[in-house]
Amino acid sequence: MWACIKVIREYERAVVFRLGRILSRKAKGPGLILILPCTDMFIKVDLRTVTCSIPPQEILTKDAVTTQVDGVVYYRICSAVSAVANVTDVHLATFLLAQTTLRNVLGTQSLAQVLAGREETARSIQDILDSATEHWGIKVSRVEIKDVRIPVGMQRAMAAKAEAAREARAKVVAAAGEINASKALKQASMVLSESPAGLQLRYLQTLTTLAAEKNSTIVFPLPINMLEEIVNKNRGG
Repeated sequence: MWACIKVIREYERAVVFRLGRILSRKAKGPGLILILPCTDMFIKVDLRTVTCSIPPQEILTKDAVTTQVDGVVYYRICSAVSAVANVTDVHLATFLLAQTTLRNVLGTQSLAQVLAGREETARSIQDILDSATEHWGIKVSRVEIKDVRIPVGMQRAMAAKAEAAREARAKVVAAAGEINASKALKQASMVLSESPAGLQLRYLQTLTTLAAEKNSTIVFPLPINMLEEIVNKNRGG
């Protein structure tokens, strides 16, 4: 009598076969179940979430770059009867399908999309796996892209490209600064040309700045018109 009583844990379900047919098309458990000797057999199915680690896959991206990508898939069995009756080994089938789906999805994307769009890629893989494994009683809860490895030569080329882009942006910023400075100098010259006294004050301010730095050489600026008068006198004489 005790041999006919089986205990099914809370996270397990038992698919009972009676004379080769699934009994009542529904899994038994949790708790105590009754198994008739000689006519009944049962298979336990674990309903807890399974972590499926996808090993690194060699992938040729859309722009002909060879990469190695690995990931992880989280799934659980939501229908014990379908997992037993519709597929030989549900875990192996899900594992192999996850590898194939990862290669197929990433093979249609460029390297930039693979590196920048990991979340979108993971959601796409999850939707494909969830739809394909529904008949097996599987519910895919999450897919994550763990790591993307690219060749060392490609890493150096990408670093050089990024450095060149930074230098180009720096030159553009410096040129914009020169333009703004030239405009400001033009406006300052127009203001000083209208006020000779202001120009003299600017000379004095420059001398004050030079003296504050403890320089041994002091430069006395001379107005251009004074030099022109001296040159003209020399030519006339």
